Amino acid sequence: MDSTEAVKTGQGAADAGKGARFAGLSGYHPPESVPDELVDADGKVRPHWQPFIDHLHDLTAEELVRATGRADQYLLDSGVFYRQYGLGQSTERPWPLSHVPVLIDQEEWDRLSAALVQRAHLLEALMADLYGPNRMVTEGHLPPSLVAGNPEWLRPMVGIEPASGHHLHFVAFEIGRGPDGKWWVLADRTQAPSGAGFALENRVATSRAFSTVFAEQNVHRLAGFFREFRDALLALRRDRDGRVAILTPGPLNETYYEHAYIARYLGFTLVQGEDLAVDRGRLMVRTVSGLRPLDVLWRRLDGSYADPLELNPQSRIGTPGMLSALRRQGLTMVNALGSGVLETRALMAFLPKLAPHLIGQTLALPNIATWWCGGAAERAAVLAAPKRMVLSPALGTGLPFDKAGETTAAAGLTAAELAARLAADGPNLVAQEAVTLSTTPMLVKGKLEPRPMSLRVFLARTGDGWQVMPGGFARIGASPDPTALAMQRGGNAADVWIMSRDEVPAVSILPKTTGPYRRSAPGALPSRAADNLFWLGRYVERTEGMVRLLRARNIRVAETGPATPLLETVDPILLGYGIDPEEGIPQGLIATLSAAVGSAGQVRDRFSPDAWSALADLEKSARRMAQRVTPGDDAARALSALLRKLAGFSGLVHENMYRFFGWRFLSIGRLHERAMGMAEMLCVLADPEAPPGALDLAIEVGDSILTHRRRFTVAASRETVVDLLALDPMNPRSLRHQVDGMLEQILALPGVSTYGELSELGRAMLRCQAEMATQTPESLSTEVLEAMRLRIAGLSDLLTEAYLR
Repeated sequence: MDSTEAVKTGQGAADAGKGARFAGLSGYHPPESVPDELVDADGKVRPHWQPFIDHLHDLTAEELVRATGRADQYLLDSGVFYRQYGLGQSTERPWPLSHVPVLIDQEEWDRLSAALVQRAHLLEALMADLYGPNRMVTEGHLPPSLVAGNPEWLRPMVGIEPASGHHLHFVAFEIGRGPDGKWWVLADRTQAPSGAGFALENRVATSRAFSTVFAEQNVHRLAGFFREFRDALLALRRDRDGRVAILTPGPLNETYYEHAYIARYLGFTLVQGEDLAVDRGRLMVRTVSGLRPLDVLWRRLDGSYADPLELNPQSRIGTPGMLSALRRQGLTMVNALGSGVLETRALMAFLPKLAPHLIGQTLALPNIATWWCGGAAERAAVLAAPKRMVLSPALGTGLPFDKAGETTAAAGLTAAELAARLAADGPNLVAQEAVTLSTTPMLVKGKLEPRPMSLRVFLARTGDGWQVMPGGFARIGASPDPTALAMQRGGNAADVWIMSRDEVPAVSILPKTTGPYRRSAPGALPSRAADNLFWLGRYVERTEGMVRLLRARNIRVAETGPATPLLETVDPILLGYGIDPEEGIPQGLIATLSAAVGSAGQVRDRFSPDAWSALADLEKSARRMAQRVTPGDDAARALSALLRKLAGFSGLVHENMYRFFGWRFLSIGRLHERAMGMAEMLCVLADPEAPPGALDLAIEVGDSILTHRRRFTVAASRETVVDLLALDPMNPRSLRHQVDGMLEQILALPGVSTYGELSELGRAMLRCQAEMATQTPESLSTEVLEAMRLRIAGLSDLLTEAYLR
């Protein structure tokens, strides 16, 4: 049986006839087994779906597996994840792509888009009123308690005019369709709408799975939407060299991947609250070049956390004084703080009545039917028809079934229980009609099955007004139960294709050319990002040094056993790094590698997908090896494999990273750690009292066996080893080479040299390099090496004081 003949629940095959294979679908299956989005009322495949269904029909089962595998592999290689919370912990869940896109006809999309633009205008007008004259409350159109008692209504924002003239710049609407084909708005997203970046990744993955049909059909591209929004944000800057940044809560946020992806895609700086400061009414970012002003901030955290000084004092992710910058119009915030009040579920009961007062129009697209239970008439309506009502908190936000335990089916209560609850807690409750969502095809074990779906549609304010993303982010239920749409509850995500009957233009994210080319200045490097890059370099280099030492140790364990004077000399070095030398792949080594992944995760917007995947794969490989590798020859081979993976990651970073401040701090960290490790190893293995074999071990760990053989015809001596591993500037493993490299990088940092006068860090670095350059193998005793190691260690403190605080 063909893998796509089954739009079914397990029985019967659809007509396999070419060209009409789904034309008689309703005659083969009960209506509930057919996706509503796929067929019309007569049971025929909708015209805009037919080419895609034809394509699926022509695929064998093996071809279908390969097609979906291409999408899954892309997501895996790109490191796309969603952070899922539960049982007091969070985990990174692989992105749950539903491979079959949702297809919508252009004409229907145009009607939807016009209605959503109207709704965006309404929300902008309501936002301006709630934080301005508050006419809707004073004239009795809106209950005061829904505003004054709402934690998302931020009183300190009242009266603050946005610098851009608009409160809302980027909004999203959760919409759903019933089996009858009618659309409703299920929820408004105005706080910090997420999903736009995931929509891009869905598009790339899905087009890889079905590249042929995607190329042949007139599917609207998404890049133009993002280009227009990026250009609109850039136009809000005070001048051409002004800065735009994206504010993220940090790596533990459930959609942090998207924050980093969008920042990288649009070319904006990704910042956290600790990166920012307010100085004389301007929001500034702490960079390695000092405080630099920000003109536009696209926030991806809830408004109440933005300023612990005036809003939520418990916030640890905001910036004190943020509101003062907004009051003085020294910052454009996207969206304005306090916009979360527009997401309040109870407001949906009043928006249809507010629309004529605020925009002079009736809503073209209705809400899901909603009753605020604070009024007697509304409570009576709920009591009269409890079977179709769902109760949830009036001041809740989003879809009620997104949050477990937040809803109560009114039908599950007796009439007396429902009446008592409404009487006691009516103003705190909202009743919404229990909707039946339309279904869309989803591949389940190679067969198409119907699953409920909702769409998240994004709108951006551009120079030409509101623009609707020609696509979006579809949430597909993991089961026929509509409450399984939520990502946190196992739901899936799908691409949305807007199908035009005419050829669509090819667009890209590249800016439009309006004059002679002018190279832009490199973006500012926040101090926090520099700190993480510095420590990433150190952790990766420390891992490599320990891998080399552990491999050499395990080779000797395999040859001579674990109890030798040489190994007893080496083991304290490993123990000093928290590594148990008796383990095959020590947990201490994995902990160091995990620290590297953690540092990289803090600056994920600055890494290519290849580099990130290489580092993540390295950690996973080490963990797998630790479960099965035994000390000795087995461990030596495994450590060699890890060493090759480390070299691959280092090569990707070195070859692909732009040579500006970020690369310099990463390089300084790597050079610093290698210098520290080499100095410590020579203090032990090149000491005159070291046991036999120590010098050969040092050459091996220093990856200089072939060089030593070519340069010195004699056996290893302390002089030859110290000369090669400590003093030779042409040996990339030598102590001198690291110190020379650090000097080069540090002298290129901002503020190190001002009119020829060196900073404290610059002077210390120059003295360190001069001392190394004037040493000889005879003068570089163990004591001098130890003193040099401590001096190099002190450079880290000076660097931190100057740039990383």
